[in-house]
Amino acid sequence: MPGQYVLRKLPHITALFWALKILATTLGETAGDYFSQTLGLGTLRSAVLLLAVFLVAVTIQLRARRFHPALFWTVVILTSTAGTTISDYINYTSHLGQATGVLILGSGLAVVMLVWWRSGQTLNVENVATRTGEVLFWIAVVFSNSLGTSTGDYLAGGLGLGLRPAVLVLTAAMLALLAAHYFTSINGVLVFWIAFILTRPWGAEVGNVLSKSRDHGGLNWGNAGASAVLIAALVVLVGYQALDIRRHPLEPLPLPLPLPLNRRTGQPQRPNGEVITVPAG
Repeated sequence: MPGQYVLRKLPHITALFWALKILATTLGETAGDYFSQTLGLGTLRSAVLLLAVFLVAVTIQLRARRFHPALFWTVVILTSTAGTTISDYINYTSHLGQATGVLILGSGLAVVMLVWWRSGQTLNVENVATRTGEVLFWIAVVFSNSLGTSTGDYLAGGLGLGLRPAVLVLTAAMLALLAAHYFTSINGVLVFWIAFILTRPWGAEVGNVLSKSRDHGGLNWGNAGASAVLIAALVVLVGYQALDIRRHPLEPLPLPLPLPLNRRTGQPQRPNGEVITVPAG
């Protein structure tokens, strides 16, 4: 239809999205451990380094005018990798413990979500159309991925479940959430964010199963070996998504949207993607 549209910066939430999210968060666990343990950088230096790289990548993402799969998933991987080292620094290097790490990071995520909600932005990530909304999305992703690492460590270590039983518990929780989505009237946005958080500890525990030694319940692939396999799988799926979007571009969001107002100027906030005009006829 003729009119103005803003190009999407975030993908549709599909089965492919969740497959990529799980692979990205699993890679974040093994890659984070690779930097802090295998390379011997330690959790603090690794966290600072990875956060710096994340800031560069997310700045490029925020400046992009449309959705680019390789860029988007690179930023997600960096939030997960940095989240692993942030969580490990809180839990182990600072000796605060896994339960305290869950409490700190969970409280931080709750504050971000409250600020996001109070700002008037939509929490439906498919319809995020402003720069402020996208910034809040990425801050929430950093906290949720950090929280996921602490949650997975708490289940496996703090509660003494071990790696593989922790994976089974998290799998059961996600299946229950999937059933609730299809068979109840639970809010879809709430389901998304619960699933987004749960896939992080699930991916973290799967990453530990792949990389840890058999004495610790793992497959003994090592951090480098597990990361290489996960990178290869991600390259294939991201390449597939890029080709699919080239054949079937994401439909843009129509303007005028009910964009949140700038609290200082009273004007609608700036769209985060390129605005295009479709002429009549």
